[in-house]
Amino acid sequence: MKEKVFRFKQFSVTNDRAPMKVGTDGVLLGAWCGVKGARSVLDVGTGTGLIALMTAQRNATATITGIDIDAAAAAEAAANFASSPWSDRLQAFEGDFLDFTPDDGAPYDLIVSNPPFFTQDVRSPNGRRDLARHAASLPFYPMLAHAATLLAAAGRMALVSPVEALDTIQEAAALASLHVVRLTRVSPIEGRPTKRLLWELSPQRAPLERADLALHATDGSPTLSYATLVAPFYLKI
Repeated sequence: MKEKVFRFKQFSVTNDRAPMKVGTDGVLLGAWCGVKGARSVLDVGTGTGLIALMTAQRNATATITGIDIDAAAAAEAAANFASSPWSDRLQAFEGDFLDFTPDDGAPYDLIVSNPPFFTQDVRSPNGRRDLARHAASLPFYPMLAHAATLLAAAGRMALVSPVEALDTIQEAAALASLHVVRLTRVSPIEGRPTKRLLWELSPQRAPLERADLALHATDGSPTLSYATLVAPFYLKI
């Protein structure tokens, strides 16, 4: 059973109402994505608000909006934002990202998302959890196409995906006129196959930065790279 409150070094996340709970994918993306210089950030599928909160911790001036199609998740994110040290820079609301446009029409410097990406036909009895987890609720092609319309000219979109989505995301990005500028391959254990991909996409071309990240050594201990990445957030690793 998941803890109802997940405590980090500088904030806590109530982890009760949102269908998708705090997990490694979200923490990885929140710690990895490039936030330097971003003035406005949009967290798509914010869930508990974890990635938005991590972004607020890492960037002292950005205004950050979290959007989620699930009403309970949006409400939980809003409560987590209100109880954080950065409540004046965070807001959350319910809505479908594919229908979203900012009220002021201003583009975002960073769009970040831990999107639904499971593709199995077998679904769980929990419809809200399926909506949060299953790729059919926010397919990569329309997601990236819409994100491209909301990004500043020098903006970036960061997301996490399963390794099996490599070709799909590359094609979806190309169709949306987004360039892959950073790609990290993540394996759970050193020497084991890649399971996740961390992406940064941009309307502007830039040399592709490639990297590999293993989360644990073969003895189960965290690797130095992983421990260093998440050290500002986890109470212990």
